Amino acid sequence: MDNITSSAIPPITIQVCYAEANHQFLIDMTVTKGTRLIEAIRQSGIEKKLSIAIKEGNVGIFGQKKPFNTILDAGDRIEIYRPLAATPQELRRRRIQRGNDT
Repeated sequence: MDNITSSAIPPITIQVCYAEANHQFLIDMTVTKGTRLIEAIRQSGIEKKLSIAIKEGNVGIFGQKKPFNTILDAGDRIEIYRPLAATPQELRRRRIQRGNDT
């Protein structure tokens, strides 16, 4: 009786999110306890809705970058980060050039 079926493993609720300038994707879903971050992203179908490739290092949970193989906990919010349009240094340089450095 050491075999545990997947139906015996309790499900957990998580959220997958991605934000663009004018739109947010928030997908609430239930996954099996023990699901990895990348598996949840794939199960959510969000990759099909986005115009960027999801790369390890561009995902996290509650603002903390996490590797794809991270095991999820109940209530986790997976965040997919988009590339910066400009680095903070570049933005400051632009403000200085315009005379708006405050």
